[in-house]
Amino acid sequence: MIERASDRWVSIVLSVLLHGTLVAALVYGFWTYRQSRPPTPTLAIEATVVDPRSVNGAALNTPPVPAPQPPAPEPTPAPPEPEPVEPTGPPQPTPEELAQREQALKEQAEKEQAQKEQAQKEQVEKEQADAAQKQRQVEEQKQQEAQRQAEEKRQALQNQREAQEKADAERKAVEARKKAEEQRVAEQKRAEAAQRESEEKSRAESEAELRNSLAAEERANQLRSSGALVSWLSQITARIQHAWLRPPSARSGIQCVLHITQAPGGAVLSARIESCNGDQAVRESIEAAAYRASPLPPPPDPSMFERDLEVTFRPD
Repeated sequence: MIERASDRWVSIVLSVLLHGTLVAALVYGFWTYRQSRPPTPTLAIEATVVDPRSVNGAALNTPPVPAPQPPAPEPTPAPPEPEPVEPTGPPQPTPEELAQREQALKEQAEKEQAQKEQAQKEQVEKEQADAAQKQRQVEEQKQQEAQRQAEEKRQALQNQREAQEKADAERKAVEARKKAEEQRVAEQKRAEAAQRESEEKSRAESEAELRNSLAAEERANQLRSSGALVSWLSQITARIQHAWLRPPSARSGIQCVLHITQAPGGAVLSARIESCNGDQAVRESIEAAAYRASPLPPPPDPSMFERDLEVTFRPD
């Protein structure tokens, strides 16, 4: 720690005041001792007072006594030595005690000076620590402010980016809806065109089929009128009769109308008796004969093909 000039002068002034106080205390003690000394003692003489009348009466009753000889004069006593006066104040300190006291005062002053310097040092260190703490707080506040500003900037950039992304997403969504609408309109137009084309094609096919059907119908009618249909049905009936297995309960004069459904190529799909004068065994035998006769003979002309046929079965 650096010692300041003001601290040195304060130490000197305190040391001078301390020594001055010590000298003043010694002077005051000595003066008090001189003022408290007792007065010089006087000589005390003991004597007895005698009444003259008592002395005269005693002289009358007693025989005369020769006059005494005057006593020899006693020598004057020398004045007594003054009694030693006991000191009533504090004893005068010796030079060693004065040196010890001065050393103690010096050590006390040095101790107080050291304590003061320690206190000043601690005060300076505390001020420095407070200043450092305040500086750290200022730095932390600056850092926190910088972090806050950076966070606000980052948040603003993020919000801006999110807003831009949202705008781009909305724009893309609008473009996608517009494109989808255009595609839908185009698909609808293509579908309508395809439907019109299909309708036209279907109508043309229907017209062609109708024409073909009419031509086939006319040709079939011509063939039927020419006896070709009767000949074809006779062939089918002969095929069924050939495949029929006569049951024991069959009697003569059997006549049954058989409904047959066939596929192109003559395969029998179903066979059932419409009307018959035979019993159940005869009916079942005739239906079984129709399945065994499959495939049926083809018509002489394809235009004469009919899916459903009615054949009159007369085995006799």
